[in-house]
This record gives sequence, structure tokens and C-alpha cells, in this order.
Amino acid sequence: MKKYDTLVIGHICKDKNTDHLGNTVYAAGGAVLYSSAAGSALGHHVGVLTKINESSSGLLKEFRVPAEDVYCVFSGNTTMMENTYFTADKEKRRSVCAARGEPFSPADLPQDISAEVYHLAGLLNGDYAPDMIPALSRLGAVAVDVQGYLRNANVAFGGEMYFSDWKEKKDLLPYITFLKTDAAEAEILTGTADRAEAAKMLASWGAKEVLITHNSEVLVYAEGRILTCPIKSRDLRGRTGRGDTAFASYICERLHHPPAKALITATATVSLKMETPGPFTGTRAQVESYIKEFYGAC
Repeated sequence: MKKYDTLVIGHICKDKNTDHLGNTVYAAGGAVLYSSAAGSALGHHVGVLTKINESSSGLLKEFRVPAEDVYCVFSGNTTMMENTYFTADKEKRRSVCAARGEPFSPADLPQDISAEVYHLAGLLNGDYAPDMIPALSRLGAVAVDVQGYLRNANVAFGGEMYFSDWKEKKDLLPYITFLKTDAAEAEILTGTADRAEAAKMLASWGAKEVLITHNSEVLVYAEGRILTCPIKSRDLRGRTGRGDTAFASYICERLHHPPAKALITATATVSLKMETPGPFTGTRAQVESYIKEFYGAC
């Protein structure tokens, strides 16, 4: 049986990205792509489970993990996203789901593998069957990017995205070891814009560790403490995939290090990643050099 540090589960997708100047680029995208790249770049053994239509098999070459570690279930559709950014920092955008893949269920898991952490890197509410989180919790630790439960596609308005609260959050959070939100998602879940308070609230509902990303910092609530570390990117061209990179890096590092050390490595990784568009292509040595240069302490 093959054993992984993390198995990242989510839809790789076709992205149409238009920046604030009207320039359009077509690229592979999806939280599963950015997450797996970050964990693998730091030297961790990362597996991927994704779904695409067979006609989109070329997308599988976009993963930055070895081909033998990519498991694909063919689906009726490949997920397709159209993103229009209104600001240079890409903080404000309009997203439309032009097509979506079929949901993942426990039956999709390869039978001959195991993982320390099962990481749900979703794009949309409905990406996972209702029993996915409890089923995974019986196999190992569960990590969830809450985007896959809060973001919805409004079919009546051409697939435009909107966010709504996660009705089952209090039932499912106790199964989750690592929970990731961004600042806006944390406010939707908890009703407070105070990120530290939101993290504590989510933990009180059952999540063991909570990571919240913001354009200025990454915040973690773990072992009863709030920890923060500033993002120090010198360039924001690689803003897409920020949260995915931070979360995957933190999860992988937590398998071997305490929260504070894992947070610094994760924040340095995402800071370096944001300086270049696309999934993270750096090395652990480059991240450690970045830490020495920019992070005396957090």
C-alpha cells in the first residue's frame, strides 16, 4: 500500500482569467493544483485525487507531483471557471462557473493508498458527497478548505458565484483537524470580522486547528493560542492560489513541526509564491533562504 503525507482531493479546472486591464489568459486552475504543488515543493509525499472529463486528460500534466501519484476519476464534465479581476492586486473579482465536474464520494478513493491527512481542496458547494468528511475522518486527519462548502454557482445567473453560510458546519466541524478560511469566509461563518475571534469560535464548534488568510497575514489558532505571521511578498502577480498554498504548506509542515514553525514556513512559502503567477515552483531551500532574509521572527 502506498502511503502519502497528504492526499489532496478536488477538481482541477480550466480557467479563463481576465485582469483589470482586460488581458485574458487561459490556464489550468483549481485549489487541488495549487495545494499539491506547494506540499510537494516542500519535500512532502503528496497524492492527488481529481475528476475531469476524459477529453481533458491533458490537464493532468499540469500537476507538479509525479504522474504515478495522480489518481483521476473520469467525470461527465470538467470544471471550468471564468475569473474577472477588477484590481491589480486581484483582491476584487467576479467568478463564474461555466461547467462543473461531478462530486467526489468515498467510493472514489483509491483502494491501495493511505494518507496521514485527507485534504479537501474544493471549489464549490456540492463538490463532495454529504458523507465525505465523516468517511475520511475514519481513515486519517481531515483538512478542509471551507471554500468548497460556502461558494455556490447561481445557475439562474449564468453560474455567477455567491457565498452563503455552511448549514452543516456545527455537525461537521468536529470531524475536521485542519480548517482553512479567508477573512471574508470567516465572517460569513461566524458573523464577526475579528479574525482572531472568528478562529476561536470555529474551534469552539469542533475544528482542531483553524487557519485564516488575509492579504496582510496568515493567522492560526492552534493549541489554545492565536499565532500570526505577516505576508512579505515583493510582487503580487501570483496572487491566485494564495490561500491554497498557505494551507497546504501549513498542513504538511504540521506533520513534523509545532504550529509556530509550520506557520512561518507556510507564510514564507506563500509570500514567495505570490511573486510569480501559477502554482509554486520553488524549493524548500529557497523557502528557508526566504525565511532567513525576511523572517527573523513572527
